[in-house]
Amino acid sequence: MKPLIILTGPTAVGKTALSVRLAKAVGGEIISADSMQVYRHMDIGSAKITKEEMEGIPHHLINVLNPGEEFNVTTFQKLAKKAVEEIYSRAHIPIVAGGTGFYIQALLYDIDFTENGEDTSIRDELEALGREKGAEYLHNLLKDIDPESAGEIHANNQKRVIRAIEYYRQTGELISEHNKRERKKQSPYDFLYYVVNTDRSILYDRIDQRVDLMVQEGLVKEVEDLKAMGCTRDMVSMQGLGYKEILDYLLGDSTLEEAVYILKRDTRHFAKRQLTWFKRERDVRWLNLPDFGNDRSKVLEKMLQDINEMYGLEKK
Repeated sequence: MKPLIILTGPTAVGKTALSVRLAKAVGGEIISADSMQVYRHMDIGSAKITKEEMEGIPHHLINVLNPGEEFNVTTFQKLAKKAVEEIYSRAHIPIVAGGTGFYIQALLYDIDFTENGEDTSIRDELEALGREKGAEYLHNLLKDIDPESAGEIHANNQKRVIRAIEYYRQTGELISEHNKRERKKQSPYDFLYYVVNTDRSILYDRIDQRVDLMVQEGLVKEVEDLKAMGCTRDMVSMQGLGYKEILDYLLGDSTLEEAVYILKRDTRHFAKRQLTWFKRERDVRWLNLPDFGNDRSKVLEKMLQDINEMYGLEKK
């Protein structure tokens, strides 16, 4: 069993800076568990860490794909497992930092995403149905088959909705049952799983401020450039928060004011869903910032104490 540290939490809570401080303290390298920072040319909208902010700490799974390439949980799992082994080979500790709970779970419990890749007829049929009747129609189909999965998967996440229906039609088993079985797996890692959180009002203020800052820093220009590169709404990359809203504005479907309002609202909803996910996970250690007087040095001290007790590491 090898050490693995997870540092996660809702968007805008302040994971990035804390993960760098932790990595410096324990001799760690960071693996990004973010579905957008993996893409090149998508810096502002993804709140991507800058070279300066990395402070010399190696970061993995950042800027490794072009916006036209597809990134999903299977790809993440494969790349993250490879990064973990490389980090171990240097006698360093992998720190998984980011807010995509499904990705973290996939790595932590080595979840099986074996697919019947040869027969795509069901998927093709459902994709055509989605184009013809829309995302809500597909989501209602899933609701009829597997209400539990429909409750967990947002209607806009058409790829996962289709996968859940396809899985049922191929196997006769609900994907929610499959996922429950996978979640009961024991992790191959000796892990510490931290979720950083704060008061909801503070978090929502931070989200609003972050969106305003993104616009000031040139989010509209970033999306204009992506559009000029040929990026369209149906690409996985352009469905990310910050990109689809601004693209709608550029296509004349909303005003900039409306786009910013929708982005703030949907980011708050996203943060709420993230917290719901983390509350459901096993062996999670919550780091509520108000409990530490909002002093991140005290939060770091608590993590280092746990790490020393669990792995017998001396603080650097």
